[in-house]
Amino acid sequence: MPQYWLMKSEPDDCSIDDALAAPQKTVPWTGVRNFQARNFMAKKMQVGDGVLFYHSSCPQPGIVGVARVASEARTDPTQFDPKSPYFDEASKEEHPRWVLVDVQALRKTRLLGLPEMRATPALADMVVLRRGNRLSITPVEPVHWHAIVDEMLA
Repeated sequence: MPQYWLMKSEPDDCSIDDALAAPQKTVPWTGVRNFQARNFMAKKMQVGDGVLFYHSSCPQPGIVGVARVASEARTDPTQFDPKSPYFDEASKEEHPRWVLVDVQALRKTRLLGLPEMRATPALADMVVLRRGNRLSITPVEPVHWHAIVDEMLA
């Protein structure tokens, strides 16, 4: 049974347009430095899972595209690169702390912003809308996925 995820990216780092312009429309989801979000990638995500591509830390945050998980989790090389903003000196190559998955952009959508999401009763209990939630990756219930993809972004 497919699973669904909301994955946040800062558009200055990797936008939906960047992902769509990448070879095979696929980008490595680097830089996740939260253990819970890492565990979603390492232990729960499977190739083919649906992804809501979400722009964060920008003037108009929200869902901007639909994608899919395109690879199994593997070591995130940015943790070993001292020049990377995601460098983690505590992480060792023989015991890496951080992983990534490849995400393949399927299509750009209209912006489904936070105000509209919050105003939609069918999305009221969506994880990303919970007070204090700051995770860059959150699970999406099938009912929320279908309300967004099949109805709001159709």
